[in-house]
Amino acid sequence: MKTPFFFSSAQKGHFYAVGVGPGASDLVTLRAVNLIKSADVILAPKSESSSDSLALTAVETIINRSRQEIIEHIYEMKRDREATRRCWRAAAETAAQRCLDGKSVVQITIGDPLIYSTAVYLHAELSDGLLGPDRIHFVPGISAFQAAGSILGLPLALQEDRMLLMTATDLAQVEAALDNCETLVLYKAGKYLKQLADLLEKRGLYENAKLVCYAEQGDRQVCTDLRSAANGRYGYMATVIISIGRKQWRS
Repeated sequence: MKTPFFFSSAQKGHFYAVGVGPGASDLVTLRAVNLIKSADVILAPKSESSSDSLALTAVETIINRSRQEIIEHIYEMKRDREATRRCWRAAAETAAQRCLDGKSVVQITIGDPLIYSTAVYLHAELSDGLLGPDRIHFVPGISAFQAAGSILGLPLALQEDRMLLMTATDLAQVEAALDNCETLVLYKAGKYLKQLADLLEKRGLYENAKLVCYAEQGDRQVCTDLRSAANGRYGYMATVIISIGRKQWRS
């Protein structure tokens, strides 16, 4: 069991995957702030299609560029298992070498490091012979769906409700999920809004869906009409919350 010692400040030779929340600097946890401020190296993954790292933008007021080494690791967003592994193997080797050189390394990631996060790829490679498990740590962050629920003032689960989180990329699985939860949260929904609108209209749930895109970031968008939203441009970080009903307590 890891003691608070490992999280009061970043320890030399250790790697930390740190969730920095949905994008607002004041939603970064105190533990994350302590680790980010004290780290020797900050690793900030960035997709090749982005001009800036969202995670780095969220912590810009926390880092110290004059003292810390900032590494922006560019990765491709494509469904190619081998290419993905090569990309993250290179990042893992860089992080591991810094740790072996006696430096503390923090990888910052938007949201939580264990929920649809680049940190999972990096952890898999670090664990494959590059760094011992006693030197790898995770720090949770506030997720986009939590921020979206707060923005909407929408309770996500109560009593014995089931809340299901998945991507919107497979509409058949989305339809099946509607029968197996009281709240359905869909990530990566931007490209599928028209299909989602058609499906929810067919199921009588159209009015129950809400869209939040880039929650807690400067270009945040909120929409309660998926069909009109489908005519616009919504990015990769689009979250749809569908309130299906409430499950009563069992007697």
